[in-house]
Amino acid sequence: MQNYPIIDLHCDLLVYLLMNREATADTKAFGAGFPFLKSGNVAMQVMAIYTAVEEESSRNGVAQSEIYKGLLEDYSADVYQADPSFNSSNEGIGIVASLESASGICNEEEPLENAFENLETIISNVGRLFYISFTHHAENRFGGGNYAKAGLKPDGEALLDYMDGREIAVDLSHTSDALAHDILDYTYKKGLKVPVIASHSNFRQVWDHPRNLTKANAQEIIDRGGLIGINFLRAFLNDNDPNALIEHVKYGVGLKGGDKAIAFGADFFYTGDHPDKSRIPFYFPKHEDATKYQGILKELSSSVTDEELAGIAHANVERFIASNWK
Repeated sequence: MQNYPIIDLHCDLLVYLLMNREATADTKAFGAGFPFLKSGNVAMQVMAIYTAVEEESSRNGVAQSEIYKGLLEDYSADVYQADPSFNSSNEGIGIVASLESASGICNEEEPLENAFENLETIISNVGRLFYISFTHHAENRFGGGNYAKAGLKPDGEALLDYMDGREIAVDLSHTSDALAHDILDYTYKKGLKVPVIASHSNFRQVWDHPRNLTKANAQEIIDRGGLIGINFLRAFLNDNDPNALIEHVKYGVGLKGGDKAIAFGADFFYTGDHPDKSRIPFYFPKHEDATKYQGILKELSSSVTDEELAGIAHANVERFIASNWK
């Protein structure tokens, strides 16, 4: 089987480098360190700017954008800024930033104007944002996260209005069901040009977890020409069965139009200091780092077509970029 170029929609290298100032991108401490990306034939990696709901959230968001800028300077032999001309056959690893939780542009007490000033600063530092996720697990001023009940709040509506026509997708991976519904409804009724994706999510029909997409939301993302990046974390696949990852992919590809939407969003992050030890191992061994994509594709090859394999590996994201980045 060929060695496919890989595009992955989500990793947490930037926050790792923020919290571990002596660490470098050459780390093997978690699955998306540069050595793993190179060995795994990763052609593009989306680098998330993650922040919790806390007082220093916007400072941390801007700081991670500066770290991203530094990667382009310090590792110019390895990575480059992905832009609308991106092609998975390019030499090196294309990188592009994203925002995982809009708390990274505004804490709970700052005036909303600060959010847009910080967002402009971040975009200036990183060149472009692939997507913005309004929340993480918790509720914030923009809406409800995975483990919350709140829907879209007025500040979230203002952020969607800002995103209109700016070539930034909205990411539903960390929304409450109510927030996902409200984002889809608001963008549709207002006719906003905001692509919709789930950068690192699986399917609730396969594994019943609030972090996974409902069938209706998954289908709506697909119908709008979006992407769904399959998440490798054990908690969102199946507690005991590593083969569940294949089942999530097959389910997604089997949805109407899903063969053009399914991608990788492995969600590699540093787990060494994670407080929830019940989640160990965070990843099944055969999914634990970026060298594992090729093995997953080989497993899938008996269930999906060669064209679908290429779509999952890279072509679906390339198609999305061609349609949405100008």
